[in-house]
Amino acid sequence: MSLGDQIAKNLPYLRRYARALTGSQATGDAFVRATLEAALADEDLKASLEGGRVPLYRAFNKVWGSAYMETPDSGSDFSDHEEAASGRLKAITPMNRQALLLTTLEDFSTDQAAEIMEVSEEDIEKLVQEAVEEIDRETSTEVLIIEDEPLISMQLEDLVTSLGHQICGTAATRTQAQEVVAEKTPGLVLADIQLADGSSGLDAVDDILAIGSVPVIFITAYPERLLTGDRPEPTYLVTKPFQEQTVRAAISQALFFGSSRPLA
Repeated sequence: MSLGDQIAKNLPYLRRYARALTGSQATGDAFVRATLEAALADEDLKASLEGGRVPLYRAFNKVWGSAYMETPDSGSDFSDHEEAASGRLKAITPMNRQALLLTTLEDFSTDQAAEIMEVSEEDIEKLVQEAVEEIDRETSTEVLIIEDEPLISMQLEDLVTSLGHQICGTAATRTQAQEVVAEKTPGLVLADIQLADGSSGLDAVDDILAIGSVPVIFITAYPERLLTGDRPEPTYLVTKPFQEQTVRAAISQALFFGSSRPLA
């Protein structure tokens, strides 16, 4: 496999990680683009990417750690959420969240995360514990679950309530989601992509976002199909089958930034 093909294979997942880390589609993609540009300008860095997914993420981490990207001014077509997320990033250094996302959302081992972040394995363990403690202190919200598989829906309900949040409703179809939202606007949405009646979780979420900005986490068996660059894409994606700690991390990150970018 050529280096280009290897990077292309891993790129959707790096984009997923970058978006979850930054809380925005535009900022996350800007960091990924800067990483690729840095590799093109540095032959040693480019050669290191032949090592696979870990060195690609390590290269991203160097860009992430060196400086925050310049983002569009308020006068451009930059959403309010993108500006808020960018502002939040300038005020924090979320190393603990980075460690948590690497070991949950991206499913790296502790030693791989340590290599990516260029710290010790003990540091990774401490950072992850700090992030988990932050999750435990988060303010609760009302959550809508859009999922057509009953067992998965129940699993998500149990997970959400264990984190101290409340369930404002569950839905297996776009119509049912509309009915729930007509009664109460959720503070967070967990949504499958394909629903029971053939409707789309993307469309159901579009209905909700037409009312107001709500953080949304999509759960799908094929995240790479939603990260093609062909259309506006979700900020938060969890891969099925999922681990509970992965969903915990995604929920925390979505609520940390307060909103996800509306889908067109």
